Amino acid sequence: MIRRRLSSLLSTSSFLLNSKPIPNPSPLFQFRSFTYFDSPGSINNNGPLWLQGIRAYSLLSLNDLRDNVPRKQKTREGRGIGSSKGKTAGRGHKGQRARKGVRLGFEGGQTPMRRRLPKRGFKNPFSLTFQPVGLGKIAELINAGKIDSHELITMKTLKDVGAVGKQIKDGVRLMGRGADQIKWPIDMEVSRVTIRAKEAIEAAGGSVLRVYYNKLGIRALLKPEWFAKKRRLLPRAARPPPKLNDKVDSIGRLPAPTKPLPFFTEEAAASNVSV
Repeated sequence: MIRRRLSSLLSTSSFLLNSKPIPNPSPLFQFRSFTYFDSPGSINNNGPLWLQGIRAYSLLSLNDLRDNVPRKQKTREGRGIGSSKGKTAGRGHKGQRARKGVRLGFEGGQTPMRRRLPKRGFKNPFSLTFQPVGLGKIAELINAGKIDSHELITMKTLKDVGAVGKQIKDGVRLMGRGADQIKWPIDMEVSRVTIRAKEAIEAAGGSVLRVYYNKLGIRALLKPEWFAKKRRLLPRAARPPPKLNDKVDSIGRLPAPTKPLPFFTEEAAASNVSV
């Protein structure tokens, strides 16, 4: 298309050299000659000489539009001998590979690679993953007014204010980073707590309780609206397995509690019995 129109442009170039140039020509237009003159000095009353023998011709035409197809088309197998992939479609005659084929990893009957290589390590099905959060971050959120220190701070509270990520698999572990920033008593309920974090909270006059939630309980604690949307009741709190009795202090409560659970140590319980 461009070659045909460039040839028509060159045919009028000798005439345009002797005439006045076109002021500010548009790049979207080329000019094509359609009138022949007896002498280059003849002048017509219809307009200037350099505009009488040319007309505007756009480079954009509907009949020149083409689809943006890839340069190499996909080979259609089994569509005749003209495509060189007809009849057997490039698979040859008979045999296992000419039919359905072999499964992934099959090596003709010999011991496959997945069985020749030894095993290394194992995956513990009882492992638990906790989201860590430091006391310094909690203190910053309290100073910013996002957390009320007079109320119970649960794992749902930490998730709502962005202290922990959204993907809480098995609970939250309270760390002792920034323990010196805790200057007031706070009450918390988390899945795990370090010794340093527990000592810092109790030194400030607060309390921290290790509660147990299974995976369904974690969902009910963090997203109770999901059960309401599905028109389901909240599940009952599950008891911890016997192996975790020494790692938790209480069973988690549903829905999310707002007041701390009374927690007594062994020394306090012994003193109450003696009195």
